[in-house]
Amino acid sequence: MSERTFVMIKPDGVGRRLIGDCVQRLEKRGLKLVAVKMRILSREMAERHYGEHEGKPYYEPLLTFITSGPVVLMVWEGVDAIAQVRKMIGATNAFQADTGTIRSDWAMSNRYNLVHASDAQDTARREMDIYFDEHELVTYSMPDEHWLK
Repeated sequence: MSERTFVMIKPDGVGRRLIGDCVQRLEKRGLKLVAVKMRILSREMAERHYGEHEGKPYYEPLLTFITSGPVVLMVWEGVDAIAQVRKMIGATNAFQADTGTIRSDWAMSNRYNLVHASDAQDTARREMDIYFDEHELVTYSMPDEHWLK
């Protein structure tokens, strides 16, 4: 079933010039980009995004990191997009990520792991709503869609 998911290239991914590589992997997989923007997150946005981690020892360092530079915010669409993207980015800790994943190939730690992706439909909806208005999500068809079902 086709669904949408939220993906963020974090400041380390932007700073290491990996935006195009990450986007290319998702496109080549057959996912469709339906929204994209770049910004430096305010502390308020970061708190909304990572609110469930408040009170944990890594919360403040996480907020400091995620607001330290530009991020690329995206919404991707495709069959089982949430599960596909999570598998493609790999485990949070780069050293535990499966070979061939974004984090295995390019990340060097647990904190600086290049990319965030929603882990469930309710999370995806909440995260998309933080960064995108409904009118910013583009609905369109691609000529190869009949091969990607």
